[in-house]
Amino acid sequence: MESLMNKIRKLDAYPKISEDFYNRTLSGGFITIASSIIMLLLFISELRLYVHTATETKLIVDTSRGEHLRINFDVTFPALPCSVLSLHAMDISGEQHLDVKHDIVKKRIDYLGNVIDSSPDGIGSSVIERPLQKHGGRLKQNETYCGSCYGASDEDCCNSCQDVREAYRSKGWALSHPDLIDQCKREGFFQRVKNEEGEGCNIYGFLEVNKVAGNFHFAPGKGFQLSYFQIHNPLASFQWDTFNISHRINRLTFGDDFPGVVNPLDGVQWSQGTLSGMFQYFIKVVPTVYKDVNGKAIKSNQFSVTQHLRGIDGESFQALHGVFFFYDLSPIKVTFTEEQISFFHFLTNVCAIVGGVFTISGILDSIIYHGQKAIKKKMALGKFI
Repeated sequence: MESLMNKIRKLDAYPKISEDFYNRTLSGGFITIASSIIMLLLFISELRLYVHTATETKLIVDTSRGEHLRINFDVTFPALPCSVLSLHAMDISGEQHLDVKHDIVKKRIDYLGNVIDSSPDGIGSSVIERPLQKHGGRLKQNETYCGSCYGASDEDCCNSCQDVREAYRSKGWALSHPDLIDQCKREGFFQRVKNEEGEGCNIYGFLEVNKVAGNFHFAPGKGFQLSYFQIHNPLASFQWDTFNISHRINRLTFGDDFPGVVNPLDGVQWSQGTLSGMFQYFIKVVPTVYKDVNGKAIKSNQFSVTQHLRGIDGESFQALHGVFFFYDLSPIKVTFTEEQISFFHFLTNVCAIVGGVFTISGILDSIIYHGQKAIKKKMALGKFI
């Protein structure tokens, strides 16, 4: 047994030296303090990397099909009344959403940005004693009301201002004088516009659209489709120049938020000067997947944007007042994956830090010690000579 212990003792790679042979120096003390501080700082840095997750980024081709795109928006128009502001969306597949009302909220605001209580529907509506019938005559006492569509339809009844707009839209006609339509006068549309003069509007909500290139826009007036172009009726009783499309984008995202996402249009503000027209944002949407350390995936999007103001002249048919967002999708998908450093990797790095600093400190101390010793020896020889 004793011979076995002796054999193991001979394998000791760390032979011990008696303390009587130690020679402690001042330089060695300073090096020990400095190396200890360095090891502590490097250990703290490594510990932070171990506690926090690292994110790996990959670029792959987006092969998804048949998905939808959720657009979240919150836009304030400080000088455009809610009664004339409408939201429209369309894409290159031909799908269109005109005068979107679902999943959005409009808030009337004053010139200071304070929210005004909503007025009751029909405020300022005038009474039409004998509205115009489909057959061209006025409503008689014993007749059932079937409102005229004013030439847009000979079969359907248009009993509301919206029905007349829809009939004109289906024909591709512009409703150039809605103030002369009985249904619009009865609903008090123009009176509401006049009552809200000087007010603004905060509109927010979301859109669910096809995951293809398209656009959505905020504009004064109601929209209709003509030859695949989005047109707005001119509201002839009001001049276009009276509509101020100054706006502030409080929030605009394509999908859900995820850690580290940056939305470049949040907080962007534009004030209309003397030139008015189409204020256009051209957006490139990049599909993004974020996977956290637990494996949960968040499917969202990032985007970049440029902007341009297209002025209106009398000959331009497609240049219309409003704020337009044209978006296109990138064929490349970005994936972010959170990764946690393993404990053994952390332990390996800590050992490397301790061993590396200790070795370098030992080499530096040896150089200083032997250098001082050589200098003292030469000085002693000089004095002896």
